[in-house]
Amino acid sequence: MDGVPSASQPDWVLTRRRAIGESIRTARRHASLTQEAVALRSGLDRASYNRIEQGHQSPLLDTLIRIANAIGVPLADLVR
Repeated sequence: MDGVPSASQPDWVLTRRRAIGESIRTARRHASLTQEAVALRSGLDRASYNRIEQGHQSPLLDTLIRIANAIGVPLADLVR
């Protein structure tokens, strides 16, 4: 799993992580892509991708870049 375990993060970080996951989900749906399609395009397994969308997993920057590329949006759109 990428990143730092959730238990060691303050609540505001977890809230922000969930918001980023929601931004990823919104962008994916807007692009009419399934979780499986984005996971495949970004080199992730679907379960890991799902945990990122749900805000349960903290992805590395490289992973976020690959997800943005797979969806076809700028990285900044996912982390605003």
